[in-house]
Amino acid sequence: QVQLVESGGGLVQAGGSLRLSCAASGRTFSNYAMGWFRQAPGKEREFVAAINRSGASTGYADSVKGRFTISRDNAENTVYLQMNSLKPEDRAVYYCAALRDNYRPLADPRGKESLYWGQGTQVTVSS
Repeated sequence: QVQLVESGGGLVQAGGSLRLSCAASGRTFSNYAMGWFRQAPGKEREFVAAINRSGASTGYADSVKGRFTISRDNAENTVYLQMNSLKPEDRAVYYCAALRDNYRPLADPRGKESLYWGQGTQVTVSS
């Protein structure tokens, strides 16, 4: 079992930045690929970014590419999502998840095959 706790959400003006953190406990953090997903009001959950076990490989949704950066610190059991140039449409609850190694966003854009989930953190972007 892995417990995931997100933090860092809040209210920010359009064009601003936030850094989300997801702290893991339980089983060995470095055994898991990790991802961030988000769910906006009235919409389905969607993939945002993913990172492999070592941190050497990352992937992003087209909507956030060039603005968001996912990273991880295996010594600190934490995965991060740096969000820059935020837009009102980035408003959502952001969730981190422990992923299977063979996770592919196109095959599972909602993260239904994810192994563990955090409780989410709210991000609100004002225009």
